[in-house]
Amino acid sequence: MNNNTPAISALPVFRTRFPLVGAAVVVALAVAACAQAPTHTAAPAPAPAPAPQQTQTQTQTPKPTTGPTVSPAQSQQATVPGQPFEEEIVPQRYANNPQVDAFVNEMASRHDFDATRLHALFARASYSATAAKLVMPAPSPKKIKSWRVYRSRFIEPIRINAGVKFWRENQATLQRASAEFGVPPEVIVGIIGVETIYGRYMGDFRVFDALTTLTFDYPDTPNRDTREQTFRKNLEDFLVWTRDNQLDPTSVLGSYTGAIGIPQFLPSSIRDYAVDYEGNGHIDLRTSRADAIGSVANYLKQHGWETGRPVVWHIAGDPGSQGVAQAAADGEPEPRRTLSQLLRAGMALDEPSVDIASETNTPVTVVDLPTPGRATEYLLGLKNFYVLTRYNHSFFYALAVYQLGESVKAQLEASGELPPSSANAAQPQ
Repeated sequence: MNNNTPAISALPVFRTRFPLVGAAVVVALAVAACAQAPTHTAAPAPAPAPAPQQTQTQTQTPKPTTGPTVSPAQSQQATVPGQPFEEEIVPQRYANNPQVDAFVNEMASRHDFDATRLHALFARASYSATAAKLVMPAPSPKKIKSWRVYRSRFIEPIRINAGVKFWRENQATLQRASAEFGVPPEVIVGIIGVETIYGRYMGDFRVFDALTTLTFDYPDTPNRDTREQTFRKNLEDFLVWTRDNQLDPTSVLGSYTGAIGIPQFLPSSIRDYAVDYEGNGHIDLRTSRADAIGSVANYLKQHGWETGRPVVWHIAGDPGSQGVAQAAADGEPEPRRTLSQLLRAGMALDEPSVDIASETNTPVTVVDLPTPGRATEYLLGLKNFYVLTRYNHSFFYALAVYQLGESVKAQLEASGELPPSSANAAQPQ
């Protein structure tokens, strides 16, 4: 897309990266979106441009880990967990670039940036060929999605035990956020567990490079214009956020789509929804668990979370009910039918505690969970299920978040650390 690329831009350089474990899971299952307290390690300064006909490998030491990560809002090529992979970059691609020049002028006019300093910053930016490749749709035919495989990646002992530990260590903050925002602790725990397994892997890409690449050199795909505008807005918000918080833009690491920190917020979400829940005068989603917890809760509240309401209901297993569910499953996350419409069509619920008469006008959506070689499973999603899909648009993601949180909560209840609840956890076996 750039016609005035310096000659040196044709020379690739490689940086060793440590993979996002959860992101690799997501691409393998073809469920994507955008997706997320150990100490955060800053990225090293950008490497100098290589001499002609020369490549180099820039190795980074992996950050200490306290739990595993996932960013289902992203896609990534499969890698072996814990082993490094090489990120291909092209230094200095954005120096003397007309598109960048126009963007810098906008930033100077709209946000009072110093244009000279911003030009110097972009001159240090590298094109990430790796980020560009990872946002490309898979060239092979679409893989058939498998709910059972996806679920097994998230609802498993390592992640559940990490969630129990996180809940224990942050119980007061979780309770405070629940009281203030109306979002249950288990839902907050579920999101952070699915996104980064409680901060263990938050991404090792330079966010500035990734956002610059995807703003000015998004691959040639059918949705390129829309995606470029999304990343352009996030690049704008990233630069404003780092300036206002006195952060070096080149020091911030995250996912290859620019998601940052324990909850994997994109920069626009940081500006719109992140909160200083630690009360120290600034927001830090990279190291502050309190800020991450409060920000996730605020995000869900602002997207319409209904306090005290269910996330899903079970559908009866008889052929008539399952047939209605199959016919009504349209893949739309927003509840558009009322429960009474489905009941009149012949569906029955497997929810003995639900007062059907008082819920007839409740909007619902049919959540379909296909697994090759098995009958598709169906649930009814309510408004709170839809809110979870605002974090990541995948049905699989939203239900995995819910079920992980419920599994962590159940383990704490079984140990006597939490009082038993009558809430049902939708966990088809």
